[in-house]
Amino acid sequence: MTERTINLHSELTYSVHSPTTILLKVAAMKTPRQTISNEILTVNPSTSVDYLQEGPLGNRACRVNLQPGSTTIHYSATASVEPKQPDNADLTELDYTDMPAEVLPYLNPSRYCESDKLGKFAADKFAHIDRGFNRVSQISEWVFNNLSYTPGSTGPSTTACDVLLQRTGVCRDYAHVAIALCRALGIPARYVSGYAVNLNPPDFHGFFEAYLGGDWILFDATRLAPISGFVRIGAGRDAADVAFATLIGQATLTAKTVQATDPQLVKESPADEALSTA
Repeated sequence: MTERTINLHSELTYSVHSPTTILLKVAAMKTPRQTISNEILTVNPSTSVDYLQEGPLGNRACRVNLQPGSTTIHYSATASVEPKQPDNADLTELDYTDMPAEVLPYLNPSRYCESDKLGKFAADKFAHIDRGFNRVSQISEWVFNNLSYTPGSTGPSTTACDVLLQRTGVCRDYAHVAIALCRALGIPARYVSGYAVNLNPPDFHGFFEAYLGGDWILFDATRLAPISGFVRIGAGRDAADVAFATLIGQATLTAKTVQATDPQLVKESPADEALSTA
């Protein structure tokens, strides 16, 4: 697939009430299919920044110590993304005995994705669908059609089962429901955080990946942005692994700006193509 060049920008302003350490995950991931250049991270007022590599997936984090007052953290970079575009017909579901060891943890229930509680529900809805890319696409489509996207409707303790009961949520909730349903059917699935071109309103975005045919394939159950305009920040079992900011101390986020721009990108349906950037 044609390489895309996407400009990234995020800015976070905090009112810091007492000495606080913040672990940031706003820097784009570096993978064989996603290269990062022109990268700048600044903190005002200036302070030291520890750059960390987290876990086996290559998630990047920055640890910053903040003092009382107002602090603004700015990140910008250029991402060159060249997704792999496999044939949908090749994206089969692997039997458990054929799965690589590193994908097996993404079959297990996690903090926000209680797949162990959804086995019958998932089977009733999706067991009759042909296994593979089409079934995961149908799961994503079902989530899109049966949830209402409502900013502010969920909080940091809301799980996939909570969202299924209330039928409303935001991007992370859509991803959690889809992940839980995939895992309940024996399909490894994981959460991905990132930037998204044409996302409205602009913000960090949550989408998901399913392991099909030997590749991690991207899906967005919200349909708010084209998959070919995604830039990955991090991946994990669920949103708890890739929160854009984790605070140890007392600080309040007072302003947030997030942008991803690509003038060449034409908005298309996220379900139209199978893409992998892992």
